[in-house]
Amino acid sequence: MPAARGVKRAASKSSATAAPTVPKNKKKRGAIQLEIPTAPKKRGRVLTCGQGDVGQLGLGEDVIETTKFKYVTALGDKIVDVHAGGMHTIALDSSGKVWTFGCNDEGALGRPTSGDSDEGSPRGVALPGRAVAVAAGDSHSAALLHTGDVYAWGAFRDSHGSMGLVMRGRAGKPCAAPERLPLPEPAADIASGGDHLVILTTSGAVYTMGCGEQGQLGRLSQRSASRDARQGFSALLVPARVTLKAGASRVWAGYHATVVQDSNDKMFAWGLNNYGQLGITGEKRKTALFSPTECDAFSSHNTTWTSVACGQHHTIALDANGQVYAIGRCEYGRLGLGDRAGDAEVLEPIPKLQNKKVVCIAAGTSNSFAVTDTGEVFSWGMGSEGQLGTGGCADAAEPAAALAPPAP
Repeated sequence: MPAARGVKRAASKSSATAAPTVPKNKKKRGAIQLEIPTAPKKRGRVLTCGQGDVGQLGLGEDVIETTKFKYVTALGDKIVDVHAGGMHTIALDSSGKVWTFGCNDEGALGRPTSGDSDEGSPRGVALPGRAVAVAAGDSHSAALLHTGDVYAWGAFRDSHGSMGLVMRGRAGKPCAAPERLPLPEPAADIASGGDHLVILTTSGAVYTMGCGEQGQLGRLSQRSASRDARQGFSALLVPARVTLKAGASRVWAGYHATVVQDSNDKMFAWGLNNYGQLGITGEKRKTALFSPTECDAFSSHNTTWTSVACGQHHTIALDANGQVYAIGRCEYGRLGLGDRAGDAEVLEPIPKLQNKKVVCIAAGTSNSFAVTDTGEVFSWGMGSEGQLGTGGCADAAEPAAALAPPAP
């Protein structure tokens, strides 16, 4: 049954894009210095699949579900980045224009809408400059501009409901239009979890904002990470710095977690770790980690990590050789390790992809995706809503080739 209008339901969040532009790292006297990135150069078309009951597929009012990928023809062939939120989608084109479509509850689209048809049709978001990166969470979106400014819109949510996005007086308020976030220096990258936003600045500092109940902000104790704490919303809805031993060079956000690669290529994480999905094991393993902790499961491999994608209870990682690894909860086949009874407590290579060179990975709440250097798309995990794009609604315990129509 389609979700009732105005009511958010649990939904997969994933980002399936071309290989991201990595911030360039310049070191001066031991300090890290990142450049504001340029947008990805490779242009392409957007394809969507799964449930589209509130317009998040961008395929028009007549298509509310599809088990095979279909082209979003309204976006043309000049898209360089695309991210799927809980019930909306955000895309970036080669001119730096941002497009959104889907559910506009709490302002997630960042633009005025007049009805279902308007929400489900790709429309531009008014921003004061060219965007070079975009991100999407359950009910919020964000864009990094060529100036290093970060704009966000929509709202975060916690266990009590909507938190809003920014402070208005002593309370949090959602933003129906893009709002510039207060930062002390330009940003070099952004990443969205389900209900939190991570910002990497040009000096290698990491700032977070949003829901912190599972430790995903990495800068507040468990007692302080609630709207009911003494500082209230002001500690959550204003970007604040995470304490790290070394500068960060990359950031990724999972549904309830954050992962950082520092200037020494070490991996650190914080947030929900109830299935060991952050790669933090042994004595340091906890259900939720409220401060940066080194990921021993990553350091145990003699390889260079180039990308990480986190679902709700699992993580997949890509190394410099194009190999994909998985860790965490195995239910629904989200790890891609085949039929197995137990979860993965270490990063395990995905056998069916070992003869492939993967260049891009993504994760939804309970599923995963990989793109190879030849343009093949593989998906696995929960498929009950057709979100794997394989032509059916069955779960997949191993990577299966997604189905796409010929280019229009």
